[in-house]
Amino acid sequence: MALHKLEPDTVTFNAAISACENAGEWEKATLLLAEMLQSETTSDTITFNAAISACEKRGEWDTALHLFSMMSPSTVELSIVTYNAVISACEKGGRWEQALRLFFAILGSAVESVTMTFNAAISACEKGGEWEKALQLVSVMVQRS
Repeated sequence: MALHKLEPDTVTFNAAISACENAGEWEKATLLLAEMLQSETTSDTITFNAAISACEKRGEWDTALHLFSMMSPSTVELSIVTYNAVISACEKGGRWEQALRLFFAILGSAVESVTMTFNAAISACEKGGEWEKALQLVSVMVQRS
């Protein structure tokens, strides 16, 4: 009986990265993502969302932004989950400027924003002491409803 070589696929990596996310192991999640990309296994939105969320949960805003920048819209779809995770990471890291840039990028894209997106951006402004910008976001939210 011949033994077949087992190779991890997209689902395998996504499950492992999600497990790391749930355990708060952002470094392991990003290492798995790097291994996945190096092995030329196809990554998808779920892959990046899980890795970015792992970073977000631990306040690793700079790594979350880096992963976000690696997502090529031609190969990996940017979803509202992606934007929310990276905006929340910026919020937790006190990076309200980056959070607002991402927020306004959503408004100018085909990705539909949701209440959670507004809340994350408003919270980033609040943590940065930018109450006037937070009020502007509430106004934009009311106009869009």
